[in-house]
Formats: sequence, structure tokens, C-alpha cells
Amino acid sequence: MALSTIRTVNHLLKPFTAATRRLSSDSNATINVEISKPYTAHNIDPPSSIVETTPNELMTFFSDMAEMRRMEIAADSLYKAKLIRGFCHLYDGQEAVAIGMEAAITKKDCIITAYRDHCIFLARGGGLVESFAELMGRKDGCSKGKGGSMHFYKKDSGFYGGHGIVGAQVPLGIGISFAQKYNKEDHVTFAMYGDGAANQGQLFEALNMAALWDLPAILVCENNHYGMGTAEWRAAKSPAYYKRGDYVPGLKVDGMDALAVKQACKFAKDHVLTKGPIVST
Repeated sequence: MALSTIRTVNHLLKPFTAATRRLSSDSNATINVEISKPYTAHNIDPPSSIVETTPNELMTFFSDMAEMRRMEIAADSLYKAKLIRGFCHLYDGQEAVAIGMEAAITKKDCIITAYRDHCIFLARGGGLVESFAELMGRKDGCSKGKGGSMHFYKKDSGFYGGHGIVGAQVPLGIGISFAQKYNKEDHVTFAMYGDGAANQGQLFEALNMAALWDLPAILVCENNHYGMGTAEWRAAKSPAYYKRGDYVPGLKVDGMDALAVKQACKFAKDHVLTKGPIVST
């Protein structure tokens, strides 16, 4: 990599450590925050709109989301400079989903997602060097440079990767949740997909199996309203994806609010450990 490129990346990724250091001694004091958009539920009572947090957690949310955004901006620049080849699907604007979800679970809980996976990898404990090395096909990457943008992976933190085949990660996620129940683990799996994959037949087949066996699976539809270049209204007769499970409960969450996502994920985890799968969007 050229020295000028390294300097550009370092500039874009400079963390907000100074602000973090200015946290007061009361940084761990509990505060209650009411989310701006109440949850909408299907076949289930929604969680509370009041979320517990701390100043320290809020500052961590901010710094982590800023790091993710800067990483994606840097990746965009590297892609346009043709230093990242092949595909490069960015996560700009969806950072609150990754951050809120991670705040509600542990590394023993598993996540599997589609091809917008860079920031999920960071949230699971991955590093910037591993990320950019993978993006540019280097051996120090998280998948040894062989996966590229769509195939980040971190098994030791329960991240079973990004997947390039639309919707194909959902049945795999249901398989992971089956293993968790079979092994009597007190953990869950988040199978993430976009609105572009929400009409895939394999998704409904997998959901049916999860419901039959009461598996600890949370299906998360990250709805950014476009399946690549196709608008949601052109591809889906009903965009109420949280109701798609029919007999499976669903929850509509404001994905732009990290605290709303955190509360929803805690709620969903408690639910699926005893009552089977849930669909969220």
C-alpha cells in the first residue's frame, strides 16, 4: 500500500479518544432514556420504551459508531482508487444496528449476516488492520485475504461471517441455533438479512423449522429500503417484514436508534431462549 494511502486511512480513522477521556466520574451512573419511536409488535407484547444506559455506554456507542463510519468512508476511497477489488458493500447509516445489538448480547451469542459485514466484524471485536487487509486481499486479513469484502469471519467471537448469496445465511443461522439448543447452551443466534432477501423461499423454510423446534433464533431484517438498486415497493407487496413470520412473533424497531436496538435485542434474546424464534425489522 502506498504511504500516502496509509496516511489517508489513518487520518480518516483517528478515534475520538479525547472526548472519551473527558467523561466524568459519574460515567457509570444509570440513566433512563425514552426511545423516540415506540416499538410495533406482532403476536407479542412489545418491550418497554424506557431504556437503561450510562454516560459511559453512550460515549462508547458514539466512538464505536464514528470509527465504523470512518472505516467505511476509508473503504469507499480505497475502492474508488481500485485498491479494493471486486465487490465492496458498505454499512454507512446502519451502524446503530451493530452497536445496539452488541450491547445486548455476549460473544457466546452468534451472528451471521449477508455481505454488509465490515462493521459487524468490528462490533464483534475485530480490528481495523484485519479489516483493511481482508478488503485488499492480504494474508493478514480476517479470512487470510481469500474472502474479501463479503466474507469477513471471526469464529472465536461467534461471528460466522458475511455471505454473498442473497438469503443463504439464514438457513445457516438456523443451523447454528439448532446446535445451540442441541448442546443445551444458554445462547442465541442472530440471522441477519436485508429487505432484498426478505422474499427468499429459503428464509421461510428455515423459519418454519426454527418454529417447529423452538430454536433460539432471531431473524433480523435490516431494511434500508433498497435491495441493491431495487426499491422496496417494487419488490415486496408487503414491506411489514416483522409480520412475515405469521405464526412467529415479530417486532418493528427503529434501526437508527442504538438504544432501541439494544432494548429490542435483550427482549428478543429472553424470548427465544424459552419460546422459540422471533422476527425483527
